[in-house]
Amino acid sequence: MKRMLELKLQTWKKSPVHKPIVLKGARQVGKSFLVREFGKSFNSFVEVNFDFSEKYASIFELDLDPERIIKEISFLKKTAIVPGETLLFLDEIQECPNAIKALRYFYEMMPDLHLIAAGSLLEFALENIGLPVGRVTPMYLYPMSFKEFAQARNTGDILFESAKYFPEEIPDVFHSKLLKLLGEYMVVGGMPEVVFSWINEENFTRCREIQNEIIEVYKSDFMKYAKKHQVKYVDLLYSSVHTTVGRKFTYSSIGQDFKSRELKPALDLLIKADVIHKISHSSFSTIPLKAGEKPDHFKLIMSDIGLMQAMLNNDVSEWIIRPQDATQNFGSVTEAFVGQEILANASPMKRTELFYWARSKRGANAEVDYLIEKENAVIPIEVKAGKSSRMVSMEMFLNEKPEVRYGIHLSILNNRLKDKIHRFPLYLAGSLADISD
Repeated sequence: MKRMLELKLQTWKKSPVHKPIVLKGARQVGKSFLVREFGKSFNSFVEVNFDFSEKYASIFELDLDPERIIKEISFLKKTAIVPGETLLFLDEIQECPNAIKALRYFYEMMPDLHLIAAGSLLEFALENIGLPVGRVTPMYLYPMSFKEFAQARNTGDILFESAKYFPEEIPDVFHSKLLKLLGEYMVVGGMPEVVFSWINEENFTRCREIQNEIIEVYKSDFMKYAKKHQVKYVDLLYSSVHTTVGRKFTYSSIGQDFKSRELKPALDLLIKADVIHKISHSSFSTIPLKAGEKPDHFKLIMSDIGLMQAMLNNDVSEWIIRPQDATQNFGSVTEAFVGQEILANASPMKRTELFYWARSKRGANAEVDYLIEKENAVIPIEVKAGKSSRMVSMEMFLNEKPEVRYGIHLSILNNRLKDKIHRFPLYLAGSLADISD
């Protein structure tokens, strides 16, 4: 299963300047698998897992001298580590704070060595230690995108790539097959272990079992990053957020017995762990969108729509049999899918934030699901469940913001462009940067 981030890694490998990479992302999104596959392109690959064995952490206790550290790792691994020929992978690096501190010295003293560090819950370790600014390259990995899923399904890749280049309408035979593939993805989601199981077994029951296992792994992590008195709030929020997707989040929706002062820190922890993503409201008075952010107005999505479906315990058969109808019956899943696609297809070199726009006026409420920035301009995106082509909110937004050149309408309808609203099928949500000029 190929990941798009591997292209960035190949460029990094060939660059005369390759700072150590710190690979971030939620647990189970495929960080270790990606690095191991990438390691096959080197003459040798050495992996150190700090969670698996404590003896490697002890190497970093004496001092942070890269040459000594490399020699001792080579001795334990019985493998030579040769700058320019070897990829050194420090996995679960959050378990060894000194290894994080040592990254700056690898860049300064061994610039020819290719080194990648990764870990689960890495943001919490970095909060206390920090990253040596300018001496490492952060990269972010999310669950597999629909494009990556299509590539894993082989023939789906050809259909997906071809669909991007039809200027007006995608042939019905392509459109129908891509909708069917999208229906699969809406159920399977982008967690690599689930995708791998689906490709090999095509058994939705087994996929659901794996999704539930991942959810339990996430819950078992709560004790690692939440204080003892916070765990119950973190668990409560994570177990409830899937029911709030698609609408403005309020702490009262979790329960009248809980206060925002108790739930807000818990929510911040889940966001930092990358298992929940915030969609912030922006008034869009200027660029960047964050300048118009209203901190108390936001929506939430889960990190993966497959996990969301598992927590909702939805009957997934409709996605497979009638994906056109499922998008209408499960509109919140459809909206979450687009957010997931925006994140997965954004630049991996920085943490991407999601934004939406809303207006509350008597008799004239309006909401645009997502706002994205592209080349110093803002593009509004409205996601429509089912076959509706009405765009009242989008039209209000475009009328109020004449500087915005066009908006994007995503639905199960076929590919059409019309005036200031460009219409695309949902399965092209991750390709908007390529086709929406």
